[in-house]
Amino acid sequence: MNKEVVQFIKKHEDEILESWMNEMKKIGDERTINIISDQVFYNTSKEFMDLVTSSILDTNEKYYEKIGSFAENVVRMGWPLTFLTKGVRTINKILYDQIISENDFTHEQSNELLWGLDKWLAPVYDEMIETYSATWERTFSLQKIALQELSAPLIPVFEKISIMPLVGTIDTERARLIMENLLTGVVKHRADVVLIDITGVPVVDTMVAHHIIQAADAVRLVGAKCMIVGIRPEIAQTIVNLGIDLDQIITTSTLRKGIEKALGFTNRKMITVEG
Repeated sequence: MNKEVVQFIKKHEDEILESWMNEMKKIGDERTINIISDQVFYNTSKEFMDLVTSSILDTNEKYYEKIGSFAENVVRMGWPLTFLTKGVRTINKILYDQIISENDFTHEQSNELLWGLDKWLAPVYDEMIETYSATWERTFSLQKIALQELSAPLIPVFEKISIMPLVGTIDTERARLIMENLLTGVVKHRADVVLIDITGVPVVDTMVAHHIIQAADAVRLVGAKCMIVGIRPEIAQTIVNLGIDLDQIITTSTLRKGIEKALGFTNRKMITVEG
């Protein structure tokens, strides 16, 4: 029966596709639909239809290739999994209604059609959930790695001088990344002085200060000086109230002052050029 249904889809492809798109626009939220152009929505919908028929017409290898490509596309566009699962149920209903409308089926034949469509599309439904989930997890992991790398970069600004600008909250996982990037970067860039800029860190509590001090101590152990810059008055007051000892660490209120000191440590200085 599946091949007969596929033939029916091929014969009425435009009509079925239009019905499916109209139904999906009704049940999809505005964010899902409006973030893409009408042409992209049409192309993706057509790809979905091709995927459904591919489960019967193509080899397993070709079918899994198509479903993997489709999953990557919809994850990239930000379509939620529920939108796709509704899409499978919607195509099931559309096919059933249109086939019934064109044939004088008995009650038994109608039930057989319904059972046949369910049997055919259930594996497609399951495979789509599994592939989408795997693709989303892989994409999320790659994005997380990229964000982690950007969240604690060590940037060489002058010869032997590097800066690590920190923005946002610092938790244990990020503190570990800061430590790794600092030690790796000091060796890689052959830095003599490292400035940790905490201007963008909104809150410095005991844990955050402990992590920063640990990072500074680690930098000193590999033979470089470490400075903490961007200490705002409220952060200075917090550090004092918490009784945190920063006597062994050079601190400045601004990045500019920190760079001036760092240049001094490397026998250089800033000069004003007139003209």
